[in-house]
Amino acid sequence: MPRKNSKESRIPVVVILGPTASGKSDLAVELALKLDRRAEIISADSRQIYTGLDIGTGKTTKREMKRIPHHLLDVADPKIPANSPRSYSVEKWKNSAEKIIEEIHARGNIPIVCGGTGFYITALIDGIVFPDVPPNKKLREELATLETTELFATLTKLDPRRAKTMNKTGGDANNRPRIIRAIEIATELGSVPLVTRKVTKYEPIFIGIAIEPDELAKRIERRLDKRFKNGMIDEVKKLLAKPPRGLGLTYKRLNELGLEYRFIGQFLHDNPRPAQQKKAFPELREKLALAIRHYAKRQMTWFKRDSRITWY
Repeated sequence: MPRKNSKESRIPVVVILGPTASGKSDLAVELALKLDRRAEIISADSRQIYTGLDIGTGKTTKREMKRIPHHLLDVADPKIPANSPRSYSVEKWKNSAEKIIEEIHARGNIPIVCGGTGFYITALIDGIVFPDVPPNKKLREELATLETTELFATLTKLDPRRAKTMNKTGGDANNRPRIIRAIEIATELGSVPLVTRKVTKYEPIFIGIAIEPDELAKRIERRLDKRFKNGMIDEVKKLLAKPPRGLGLTYKRLNELGLEYRFIGQFLHDNPRPAQQKKAFPELREKLALAIRHYAKRQMTWFKRDSRITWY
């Protein structure tokens, strides 16, 4: 009998990662097909978890799945605000992913974790243990009234070390849910504990998709144009529309959902009439393309720290 958590007893997991628009989802499906369909895909994307966020997140369609099982898509309600104790968190995603991996392995299949949310992947594969601090509804309601810069200043006062770490990762310094959670933990414990890890139960194979910056920029532009053509603005309008025609999201909530939803939400708010929208569209496209390129750089900054990744 192998020892518990020995290499022999670990579950093999394939991890496909890379910057946005690099082709991760397509590669995951093709790999599953090459494995004679003896594989199932787990999405590691912090926005594809939400129902209704389809075009803007590049969520894999039923046709694109090619009958390969996909997990952790459409598992969260986008109406629940980031400051709510019921909001979806990395911890919830990790717990769900661990259970799904066990089930996939029990079926004799190979789990393929695929996505660009580096923190989700790290939390799962490296077994990050999160502080046992319950949500503080009252504190979250107070923090929700602050601007992001004010939130970060609050965290810096409470826990300069954690604030410095978040600032280094670029996007984390603007990630409201993550800053609020850090403040919540620091308020309860005095500081955010250093990351702790348990002995991993996985034997991961990391496949990174490397794209030259110029080529990636072109891919981002082409994909963005395709999404606009496929109705991304109409998707955001539907998210804003009141039920039963839509989901009834607020502009504030769209801003929390980031990138495409933040920019298009602001665009619709500032340009309510079709004529205004037509005139302002080129500026929207330019700003959004630039923001997505910056996001891709932040993703690569995260991934390049992990020497286990083999880049192709």
